[in-house]
Amino acid sequence: MPPAEPAADRAYQLTKELVLSGELPGGHLFSEGDIATRLGVSRTPVREAFLRLQAEDLLTLIPKRGAVVAPVPPGEAEDVLDAREAIETAAVRRLLRRPDQVPPAVTALRVVVDRQEAHARAEDLAALAEADEEFHRAIVDAGRNALTTRFYATLGDRQRRMSIRTFGPSPDLVPVVIAQHRGLIEAIAAGDGAGFAEALRAHLDGTHRR
Repeated sequence: MPPAEPAADRAYQLTKELVLSGELPGGHLFSEGDIATRLGVSRTPVREAFLRLQAEDLLTLIPKRGAVVAPVPPGEAEDVLDAREAIETAAVRRLLRRPDQVPPAVTALRVVVDRQEAHARAEDLAALAEADEEFHRAIVDAGRNALTTRFYATLGDRQRRMSIRTFGPSPDLVPVVIAQHRGLIEAIAAGDGAGFAEALRAHLDGTHRR
């Protein structure tokens, strides 16, 4: 029987998921007791979890009151989008230099988009945002550059929050985004690096930069 997961780790994972999913939106004030009650643990491991999340810029701790979910800082979204555009475009250029790797990469990407469509039909916003991040991360992984893959992973949390903010108030964008994802896949399948770069920029402009 595997050992029980430490209470601090459970508190960290639960609180982080509540923030990234948008259930706890930016500016929301909540207490250690709220999380402790959900998990049936003392406040001590929750306090440890809050400190970890503050170090990740997801929470701001307020003495004797609790924690506030940190809003996405002004300018951060544009920084993330610029980094994503550069890394994903470079990953596809590198992938296309190895034509034998293109078919399996395309197959993997189509599986993720099919999952996105299922989440859209179920109107599961949190799962949809998670699959959106997974799709773009799969593009980077296909480039097989260990350095950029590790760096891109650090953008994952921010990307999920941005997706929630995009899809939540604009559900009509969801089928557009899925269609754009399929267009990105077709550019990769056709070996069209320039077409991919153009489609990616249009995709980011039309969803997150608008």
